[in-house]
Amino acid sequence: MSEALLFPGQGAQYAGMGQDWAEAHPAARRTLDQANEALGFSLTDAMWGPEPSVDRTDVAQPAILAVSAAVVAVLEADHGLVRSDAPLAAGLSLGEYTALWFAGALELGDALRLVRLRGEAMQDASEACPSSMVSLMGATEESATALAQLGAAHGICQVANLNSPSQIIVSGELAALDAVEAAAKDHGIRRAVRLSVAGAFHSEVMRPAAERLAQALASVEVRTPSVPVLSNVTAAPVGGPDEIRDLLARQLTAPVLWERSMRAAGERGIKTFLEPGPGKVLAGLMRKIDPEAVVRSAATPADLSA
Repeated sequence: MSEALLFPGQGAQYAGMGQDWAEAHPAARRTLDQANEALGFSLTDAMWGPEPSVDRTDVAQPAILAVSAAVVAVLEADHGLVRSDAPLAAGLSLGEYTALWFAGALELGDALRLVRLRGEAMQDASEACPSSMVSLMGATEESATALAQLGAAHGICQVANLNSPSQIIVSGELAALDAVEAAAKDHGIRRAVRLSVAGAFHSEVMRPAAERLAQALASVEVRTPSVPVLSNVTAAPVGGPDEIRDLLARQLTAPVLWERSMRAAGERGIKTFLEPGPGKVLAGLMRKIDPEAVVRSAATPADLSA
């Protein structure tokens, strides 16, 4: 297997996700049942019920991980996927937990409970400090950094996501983001779009959440991955358990270096990727990062037939 695995992050969720996999493949159904048991509530009801709550941060995060794991289970059972053959795994923000599970560093139940707590802690931190995120269309890292520094005069404001050459996101308190938006055109930004998110993820607003997560990580068994896993914080492969715990906690307040991570994969000679899980966000980002790379999506059972 020459394909690296890429796992989606928050924002890929939608009501009803995973139901088609569960109905078509017993391996997916078993994995989602395991997720329900590990979490102590019906995640599938939250995704598929008459009043889905999948857009809540504390539900979206375990839901995306569980559906991605269910797709991997199908690929293993029916399509010959062998994890140890993968040259690399990576995940966008939340997706890093899925990548670590895939690589054997975390048990599925532990990964699900961690991201459930992560989502709760992020929601609490957001409610304690009104904040949000702004996507800067046409920004460079330099112009985004300059805008974040300008916004920081009005409150917490940081570059949060360096996702692709055309997708850079700034996080911060509301007054800071107002200043960023007001000055955006003067810094060459075509358009500044306020995102519909609970708060300023990947910024110091999330410091209380990072501290709660660090405490939870200290009590969870973490193993050295059997497949290289790229860290969002460093864009380099993670090391042993202690480093993984540290990086996962730091991830909540540090920028996501997704573009650098994908370029690092390319420097390792990896040009083909598989994206198992809801949506096709990572395939879209890769087209902007490296048009020569190929990303196969497994978002629905129909993708496997195609």
